[in-house]
Amino acid sequence: MTVETILQHWILTDFAYPFLLIFFIVFAVLEKTKVLGGEDKRQLNALVAFVIGLIFVGAIYPKIVVSNMILFLTVSLVVVFVFLLLWGFVMGEELKLGQSKPIKIFSGIVMLIAVAMAVLWATGSWGVFGTIYDFLFHQGWSKEFWINAIFILAIAAALGAMIKPTLKGK
Repeated sequence: MTVETILQHWILTDFAYPFLLIFFIVFAVLEKTKVLGGEDKRQLNALVAFVIGLIFVGAIYPKIVVSNMILFLTVSLVVVFVFLLLWGFVMGEELKLGQSKPIKIFSGIVMLIAVAMAVLWATGSWGVFGTIYDFLFHQGWSKEFWINAIFILAIAAALGAMIKPTLKGK
């Protein structure tokens, strides 16, 4: 028999939490962008956010998508936290990504791909991409192919790092 806390009750998880999430996000966006007017329009912003939150709670599919995206967000935050914690233990200094443009670009591409895959998974649109994923990663030849591809990329990066300083010196 599973024990359920009051915070896991279906009324809270199916209605209150999604409503509060959407209400606060919409209210914050309306306040920040001032779409409905200046500083004296807080009540109008709250009313519009309230109505949008109620409409959102009334629809089932968007709630499922948002709850799946929240799961992705929480797991991603834990992964980033663990990475930064381990980085601090190993290196003993802070991670400075802002100084290297290639690292920023690579990080942005990785985040874009991760979010795109999470949206496809959360919406249930993974069908065609799941077939492509299975073709690329679940075949008899794929293990050796990806190991060789990673080694080739690592060797190319090492050679590029070694050749670049010698070309600057000329």
